[in-house]
Amino acid sequence: MKTNIGRRIIMTNPSRLPASALRSHIGYRMRVVSNAVSHAFAKELAASGVTVAEWVILREMYSGEATMSPGSIVELTGLSKGAVSKLVDRLLQKRLVTREQSSADRRAQEIGLTASAVKLVPKLAAIADRNDKAFFSVLDARERRALTDLLAKLAGFHHLHITPIE
Repeated sequence: MKTNIGRRIIMTNPSRLPASALRSHIGYRMRVVSNAVSHAFAKELAASGVTVAEWVILREMYSGEATMSPGSIVELTGLSKGAVSKLVDRLLQKRLVTREQSSADRRAQEIGLTASAVKLVPKLAAIADRNDKAFFSVLDARERRALTDLLAKLAGFHHLHITPIE
């Protein structure tokens, strides 16, 4: 059996049960856009020597106290302790953070941004801003606000509070 949909002709097999079209799902459309936005951002960050996951840690720390515990970073980002530990190790190797024992509790650690990280974060934020503009400038202010509100509503309803890093 032939079905004419727009300019596409779809052959259907009468012995198969109906199945929704791949592109008919909102999730599919969101993933197409999300993947493109994320890939472009990751590519731009890589040119600066930073991954998206490292950017998340740096950006969250930039708005916080001068130093913070790994546990505070876990709370800010929603990432696991193991993920934060690995990311802090990578940032230490890149000389973007410092790690010292707490003066109040020798078992505790304090993580701080280096001077080079403090200079780098605004540059990386500008990359994020340009990436958003490149993908979402086709929307007017009302549409951007509506999209943001709808995504926030969905995230809230489904309790999605973990920071995406991939």
